[in-house]
Amino acid sequence: MGNFVHTLLVLLFFLSSALKVYGSTICTSQGVTTCQQCLSVHPSCAWCSQEEFGKGGSSLSRCDLKQNLLNGGCSKAALEFPSSTLTVLEDAPLSDKALGTAETVTQIKPQKIRMTLRPGDTKRFTVSVKQVEDYPVDLYYLMDLSFSMKDDLDRLYSLGNELAVAMGRTTSNLRMGFGAFVDKTTSPYMYMYPPEAVTNPCYGEKCQPQFGFKNVLSLTDKVARFTEEVGKQQVSRNRDAPEGGLDAVIQAVVCKEKIGWRPDASHLLVFTTDAKTHIALDGRIAGIVQPNDGQCYLDNNNLYNKSTVLDYPSLALLTEKMSENNINLIFAVTSYVVPLYKGYSQLIPGTTVGTLSGDSGNVIQLIEEAYAKIRSKVELETLGVPEELNLSFNATCLNGEVIRGLKSCTGLKIGDTVSFSVEAQLRSCPKEKSRTFTIKPLGFKDSLEVTVDFACSCNCEAQANSPLCSNGNGTYECGVCQCHQGRLGPRCECSVEDYSPSDDVNCIPKPGSPICNGRGDCLCGQCSCHANEFGQVWGKYCECDDFNCLRFKGALCSDNGKCSCGFCQCDAGWKGENCNCTTRTDTCMSSIGLLCSGRGNCECGVCQCTQPGAYGATCQKCPTCPDSCTIKKKCVECQHFKRGQYTEDNSCNRICKDEIKLPTLETELSFSHCPFHVSGSSECPKGPDILVVLLSVAGAILLLGLIGLLIWKLLITIHDRREFTKFEEERAKAKWDTANNPLYKGATSTFTNVAYKGN
Repeated sequence: MGNFVHTLLVLLFFLSSALKVYGSTICTSQGVTTCQQCLSVHPSCAWCSQEEFGKGGSSLSRCDLKQNLLNGGCSKAALEFPSSTLTVLEDAPLSDKALGTAETVTQIKPQKIRMTLRPGDTKRFTVSVKQVEDYPVDLYYLMDLSFSMKDDLDRLYSLGNELAVAMGRTTSNLRMGFGAFVDKTTSPYMYMYPPEAVTNPCYGEKCQPQFGFKNVLSLTDKVARFTEEVGKQQVSRNRDAPEGGLDAVIQAVVCKEKIGWRPDASHLLVFTTDAKTHIALDGRIAGIVQPNDGQCYLDNNNLYNKSTVLDYPSLALLTEKMSENNINLIFAVTSYVVPLYKGYSQLIPGTTVGTLSGDSGNVIQLIEEAYAKIRSKVELETLGVPEELNLSFNATCLNGEVIRGLKSCTGLKIGDTVSFSVEAQLRSCPKEKSRTFTIKPLGFKDSLEVTVDFACSCNCEAQANSPLCSNGNGTYECGVCQCHQGRLGPRCECSVEDYSPSDDVNCIPKPGSPICNGRGDCLCGQCSCHANEFGQVWGKYCECDDFNCLRFKGALCSDNGKCSCGFCQCDAGWKGENCNCTTRTDTCMSSIGLLCSGRGNCECGVCQCTQPGAYGATCQKCPTCPDSCTIKKKCVECQHFKRGQYTEDNSCNRICKDEIKLPTLETELSFSHCPFHVSGSSECPKGPDILVVLLSVAGAILLLGLIGLLIWKLLITIHDRREFTKFEEERAKAKWDTANNPLYKGATSTFTNVAYKGN
């Protein structure tokens, strides 16, 4: 209990510190002059519109914390302090089964809410979604009837009844329809020569003229009609390889009345082809430059009559129209083009891709698998959310597991219910006073309608040219005068033309300082701050601004807070001098539910391991930490003996998820690789002595090193001896013979003296 009180006091201290800036609250530090500006500073700020508030030389600010204003003498009636609220307007319970009709089926709750939000404030609500049993299904089969799909058409004719039976296993309320496409009916997509190719592009074989898209059979519950109409069809032929499939898809999606889509049913659009498809801007080849507008253009013969006028639709337009009409698109395509359509599916939410066999023989299986995949996933989408509103989602899927930042759940079964926690934060004030947006699961007709009222203005009445503002020199609003141009003062009593140099002394913060800190002019004894291209300048001496704060990677206050008079006021979820440190701890949570695995501290969303030897993103790896036996011991203690650390901090159920069964006394209990005996004291055998292990490993390494050195020395010695022996043998074989050197001449030479006579 003492630790709890201590923690609470620390939290209150930091909360109060966060709302104050060097002796002034966050409300008074912004230098606001109007009620509307005050409300936008912080959700805790209030404005006092009482006329006499702050008179008599008091330094009280009209914009301050609510309690400070009340303590300063402001009456409750004069307080402008709108609060954020949330009201559920419609909250019908979720349905269990469709019961043959979807008119009264509810798959999402609540259905309508209304919020009032102040700038910077947040509200949280929960959305629940359920996949009800036996929900009605509309299945529209859209088929490529180019010449290469001839065997697929024959196969579909034989599979019509089987397809209805297969889908009947998932719903008792099924309607089926059929449509076909080829490509645009103009060159170069179509055969124009010889002239007879226009009516029969297949030459020797009989086939129908080329067409863009036609609705062959609108959705009907008479399955026999589906098989009958498929049997009447003939293939056609186009000139280039890609088809005009996207033209057909957009028409099948938006022509709700012609196709027969029911508003209260699951809509499946099955698209089958063995070829690529043209996309937006491909129409320029034929001189078609008018963008597709996403409107319905089926004539009385159910043919698309704008094929040669409008370009192919873009994927963005297709995504928008599918969302508006709750269509789930199934690409059943051959293996050759599967990679292309998988790429499309990543760009178009609610789309699945299946590999079609050469003759479409497996199409029923593909549709069943695709529909099961669609029903196994719930993904929320938002429509019409204003830019000023930020939405964040947390999903609670199966087993109650909360996944932060996710707005989808997978692996569901019919009848499962999932929920999503939605937090709405108003970042700034839009021009409108209210806005309505929608949250809905992809492919569902059900949705949640959210209306947001923006509490950005005050209820004080404005009196133009009020006598309270120096005989009409300003507008009196919420207790203050908004002066006309050229007038200054609390009651607009001063004219800028009445300048006197003696007034400058009131605009100098300290001797030797420039007037208004060099960022304003002294008019009527008060500073009129200059406009600045970087932001707002305010204060008695123009000493404050909202652009001189610490930056992180070039972003002011890391884009996670507001700059106020040189200090960053961080948004919720951030802290630090430059607001670059997140307060989130979910990124530090380990798989066993402990923060940093209990071996470190979570700092700025990252684990800083403090346990010697621990490492990893959540300090989950630690060779020198207590082994699994020690961990299991704590689980045994808390689950069966109701004692120990996990019992004291109430973390037993979270950490010890697997049930540990207590055997009879003195019998062996094995968990993974941790065998131990459970007795009355539940003691585990001690683990190995770490010091002994480390010394043994070090000794073994040293011994191996010495052995290696000795072997190396022995080999070197043997090699040297062999080389010396070889040298001695070579020297013994050498012979040093003695002979005359023909180049040698003696040192003495004899010469004959011709003049000597012997006398």
